[in-house]
Amino acid sequence: MSFRDFIDQLKENGKLVEIPQPVSPIFEASRIAKTTKTPVLFHDISGSKVIMNLLGSREELASMLGVPKEEIIKKLSEVSPEGEVRLVTESPTLEVVEDQVDLTKLPILTHFEKDGAPYITAGIVVSEYGGIINASIHRLMLAGKDKLAARLVPPRHTYLLHKKAAEKGESLPVAIVLGCDPTIIYATSTRVPAGKEFEYAAALRGAPVELFECANGVKVPHAEIVLEGYVDPVEKIDEGPFVDITGTYDVVRKEPVIHITRIIHRKDPIYHGILPAGPEHLLMMGVPYEPRIYRAVGEVTTVKNVVLTEGGCCYLHAVVQIEKQTEGDGKNAIMAAFAAHTSLKHVVVVDEDINIFDPNDVEFAIATRVKGDMDILVISNVRGSSLDPRGAPDGTTTKVGIDATKILVEKENFERAVIPEE
Repeated sequence: MSFRDFIDQLKENGKLVEIPQPVSPIFEASRIAKTTKTPVLFHDISGSKVIMNLLGSREELASMLGVPKEEIIKKLSEVSPEGEVRLVTESPTLEVVEDQVDLTKLPILTHFEKDGAPYITAGIVVSEYGGIINASIHRLMLAGKDKLAARLVPPRHTYLLHKKAAEKGESLPVAIVLGCDPTIIYATSTRVPAGKEFEYAAALRGAPVELFECANGVKVPHAEIVLEGYVDPVEKIDEGPFVDITGTYDVVRKEPVIHITRIIHRKDPIYHGILPAGPEHLLMMGVPYEPRIYRAVGEVTTVKNVVLTEGGCCYLHAVVQIEKQTEGDGKNAIMAAFAAHTSLKHVVVVDEDINIFDPNDVEFAIATRVKGDMDILVISNVRGSSLDPRGAPDGTTTKVGIDATKILVEKENFERAVIPEE
């Protein structure tokens, strides 16, 4: 499925909101995306088409994967990154080639009042060095007509590739992909073995992923827009402020500069923007960790489902559903979840009869199945998330696990009343 195919599918299913009138890239587009929440296609932002909230709900993600919403994590946990990748020589992305680079002509959005600059938020940075390929989404701050500042998080793959190149005084070739098959967008947000993002995307989509080679040698999938360039081995500038997943501002840091040397794109390209701390950002950050938690908990008990909740920024809070076998399974599930996703701050473990997608049902489990001095696990001074405003400067925090499962020998005391069907 191409980027445009997915947009057409959203439209056919009545899930796409279209805005025909001109909209400003400074605050207005973000304000509309934040209040609309469903996929929204702007037809005129500085003369260009822009889509936001593309994968803004589990329904869109389920549609992309071809499974019911409740089976997303089961599907993702079963797929291995072993799909087929093909190298091709032609691409619709090459319809227009611009050797004179001017990034200000793109509809790059300014989202919040204290943003350091306009930001590219859905750019997949594809890099290659020493025979190792990586593809991952990074926030990219506009720093000039041909310059971007990239937040490279240590010790993730792009950071490590840039570090290896910089230690030898070499630039890191990159290509920034905007608007490709949404399966590829999701796959590049997922933690998979080094260099396996496109193979994972192919396995998810059940069909090969085609890549073509850019002028700088980096191989990328078909897309609406590709920015070719390199990460400077030395130059760094202030990056930020930027609103991250918690809806609060991340700190300003010195980050590497990407020099853009060429832009290629389709005719009348559709730019993809992700609203920081919006539904798509939350989903893309959180859902890739759910299969990891699912598999880890599955090693200690029978796991049924996992969700990183919206109220917990789809990153800091998890609800884990298990089929309890023995007493202690709940606490084992808590520890497995924390080990699988080290940024996790609070986790609640529940039984099969609790709907993990319903906060009221989860609260009911806490209210009726938890005894504070026995069922709450507190772990102090452990690594947490750098995005947590309450975390310590050194990245440590306190984690809390709540075992909200029934006591097996007293399970009849927790039976929920049912009204029979006639």
